[in-house]
This record gives sequence, C-alpha cells and structure tokens, in this order.
Amino acid sequence: MLHAVIMAGGRGTRFWPASRETRPKQFLAITGEKSLLQQTVDRILPLIPPEHIIVVTGEVCREETCRHLPELPAENIIAEPLGRNTAPCIGLAALFIRKKNPRGIMVVLPADHAVTNEDAFRGVITRAAAAAAAEPSLVTIGIRPSLPETGFGYIERGEPAALSTDADIYRVAAFREKPDAETARSFLEKGTFYWNSGIFVWTIPVIMDAIAGNLPDLYGELLALEPTLGTDGEAAAIRAAYERISPVSIDYGVMEKTPNVLIVTGDFGWNDLGSWDALAELAPKDERGNVLRGTVVAVDTNNALVLGRGKLIALVGVEDIVVVEQDDAILVLKRGKSQDVRKVVDHLEHNDLKRFL
Repeated sequence: MLHAVIMAGGRGTRFWPASRETRPKQFLAITGEKSLLQQTVDRILPLIPPEHIIVVTGEVCREETCRHLPELPAENIIAEPLGRNTAPCIGLAALFIRKKNPRGIMVVLPADHAVTNEDAFRGVITRAAAAAAAEPSLVTIGIRPSLPETGFGYIERGEPAALSTDADIYRVAAFREKPDAETARSFLEKGTFYWNSGIFVWTIPVIMDAIAGNLPDLYGELLALEPTLGTDGEAAAIRAAYERISPVSIDYGVMEKTPNVLIVTGDFGWNDLGSWDALAELAPKDERGNVLRGTVVAVDTNNALVLGRGKLIALVGVEDIVVVEQDDAILVLKRGKSQDVRKVVDHLEHNDLKRFL
C-alpha cells in the first residue's frame, strides 16, 4: 500500500519577499491558480488517497497547511517544533505510517516543486514503488538533465538493476554535490548523470533500517517517541526529542552512505523552483522573453520577470531583471543573481528588520 509524505517545512528564503516565515514558498500560487503545496497533493491523489497522505510542516505553518488542504485528515498534518532538516522529518513521518501499515511503501515528495507532465510523473512513481517492493532498496528519482545546471545535486548511475529489464532503473554509483559550470558540462556530456530531484520511494522497514544503521542517535530518539504517538503526550515528546536531535539531511545522513540505492530515471517537466530565476525560466513569456504579471508597462525591456500586486510598475530600457512587489517590500535584482536573495534575508535577520521576514 502506498503512502505519501510531503515535506513542507522549508522557509523558501530565495523567494523573498513573496515567501515569509508564516507564508513560505509552498503556500504561494506562483505557477497556477493553486499553491505549490496544493498542486503537489493533487499530483499524487490519483495514486494515493487523502487518508494516506501525510504533510510534515513547521508548527507556525500548521494552521495554514490545514487551510490549504481541507481534504486531508487533520491528524495527517504533522507539525515539527524545530527545523531539523530532512532525515528527522522523514523518520518522524515513517513512525506515523508504521503505526498504521508496518510494511507500507512511502513516497517522499518536496512540497514546492513544479511538474508539467503529471501522467509521466505518476508513471515514474509507480515504477519506483514496484522497484522498492521487489528489492529492499532505497529508491530515488533522477531527472535527465537538459542543461549543465549548477544549482542541483547530481546522481551518477551505475549498472542496470538486475531486478528488472527496465533500462531506466539503475544502481546508484555516486551522489555528487552541486558542481561548478565546467563539471556540470562534463556531467551532461557523459550522459550517466541525473539531477537529484529529492523524491524518494522505499518501504517502511527499509528506511527505518537505513536510519538505524547510519544515524543511530536519530533512530534511538524515534524509537523512544513511537509509544507516544496518538496519545496526549505526543506533542511534548516530539518537542523534547527535537531539542536533542541534530539536523541532518536524508541525502548526507543516509542516501550517500547506503549501498543498496536504486535510481529510477524520468523526464516529466520537473523543476525544483529554487529561485526567481527558475520561475522566470519556467513561466510563459512574451515575444521579448518577459514574464509580466500585474499592472506593468515595459518599454524596450527584455528578459524581465515582473510580479506586481497593485502598484503600476514601469520599466524602460532594461533587460535581465527581476522585480517582485509586495505590500511592504520590493525586490529588484539582476537575472542570474537569485541565489543571493538569501543575503538579503540574512541582512534582515541581523539588522533589526525581522518584521520584513
């Protein structure tokens, strides 16, 4: 039986000023009428019913998450008291699933990705679930790269998996960190490297064993938590455990250290929407390469992303620019510098300007 875990605990700092602490990126409707979180749930619903979908978010976002997803049972919205990266998030969700279905298959999805071919996406998830059921392996989804992207991690494929004649399922040879431009070009040329989507599929016993073997301290905290789930002491026990748990990603803490990892490759119009530049690449454009939303006048302007909320925004003789208007803040940046929005957020945090976060 399939269960989905949607990780919705990120801050989305690179999407400031639209993304804020109480309204992070997953709540924004930046690629359609619905929020990214709602789109993520809609995308998986044909495979997994609402009662088998868990969303893990921060305490400050729990109420907003419930508002965005009224079709999910309230108890399926799990609130983390502190951000501890993806391994504790996944481990905690696995405990909740194990209580209902000890041998269930767990599909892990970030809440803030874009997918343009949803049928192909579900086909890849179905094949990954079959692979996870056939062999005690951790399964990750790799995206065929279309350009030498330096903002993503990469996965190098090894030999085809013996469990299937499907040529698109391989043993993982190595995980690679975000490369420089030259290395990214070499990855693309070799044809054996894939973007790391951050989407995973595995059975509950396999992921719990992997956490036990690679992160024994985290595993111990999870085991101590398990008897409290569904009781009046659940929230207090989770908070106490999270105060002791060290932050660690599932990639670094588990995936990179586990030999039995498979990669299912896919091409379904995936984008992790990690920055304003990513949105500018994904969104439909006019004849001059502009993405203009709101009341915008663009004269002799090329390759601009402008997101207005009410004020008239006029651009004259500029190119490769991003303008994002909010009620209390306006961001202007050069295309290609989206990763540096984090520096603005850092400045606000350390200069008595947290009211803008």
